[in-house]
Amino acid sequence: MREKTASRVFDSANFIVLLVCTLICLAPFLHITAISLSSAAPILSGKVSLLPVDFNMEAYTKVFSDSSMIRSLGFTVLLTSLFTVLCMLMTIAIGYPLSKKKLKGRKVFMFIVVITMFFSGGIIPEYILVRNLNLLDSIWALVLPGLINPFYLIILISFFNNIPESLEESAEIDGSSHFRTLLSIMLPLSLPVITTLSLFYAVGRWNGFTDTLMYITSPELYPLQLKLYQLIQNNMITDLLQMEGAQMATVVPESLKAASVIFATVPILIVYPWLQRYFVSGVMLGAVKG
Repeated sequence: MREKTASRVFDSANFIVLLVCTLICLAPFLHITAISLSSAAPILSGKVSLLPVDFNMEAYTKVFSDSSMIRSLGFTVLLTSLFTVLCMLMTIAIGYPLSKKKLKGRKVFMFIVVITMFFSGGIIPEYILVRNLNLLDSIWALVLPGLINPFYLIILISFFNNIPESLEESAEIDGSSHFRTLLSIMLPLSLPVITTLSLFYAVGRWNGFTDTLMYITSPELYPLQLKLYQLIQNNMITDLLQMEGAQMATVVPESLKAASVIFATVPILIVYPWLQRYFVSGVMLGAVKG
């Protein structure tokens, strides 16, 4: 009885703590959403908290009417998709061979991978490298420098190590090549961790900002995060308000900023429900050696 009572108390306390943490995480998002859906007067008077006051969709109308925002959204989707696909191809291509204990020089290669997690050249050498490769102001400046994440690579290697060697040995006896074994056996079994790592790569690229600020100057190559940065710095407010019929009486810069933040956040949030069933299992299977 004492153990059951203690377990119930622990579960209740755990639920309360998680609920409070969830509400704390949701509060900023709800506040931004409320501002984006409120009229000018309540926003300027500071009456908007977690719920919209005097519901108004004018800010979203102006955001969706701005062709540059739509263009940035399309470019960000293209950039994120290209980056994620190439990252997973490179991570799998390196992770599968390094998971083989009989690979000559495996420890040396693993040391090279791990050392990059603790030491790097820094921002200036990276910028010089990108410039010398003539990648500045191109989509490849946002793709090639971050193709492989050492931590994600180690997770994938650990997952490959957990797959029974007997499966590969059986395929080898049947005459299967390493490439065929990878495609037909290893990748289907690795779907949870591959999906999870793809999500990590995609979210990291979608939220990427520093590299775009350093490497990109052409407006047509502005991702959403750089567009939001300009908006928050009030460099784009005038352009958004100069549309025909725009009036400060119905929309204010704070509402436009909030609507733009939601505009850039919702697309990546939509991806989570589709991949949620792979998320926890993928991380645990790749991180814990059973």
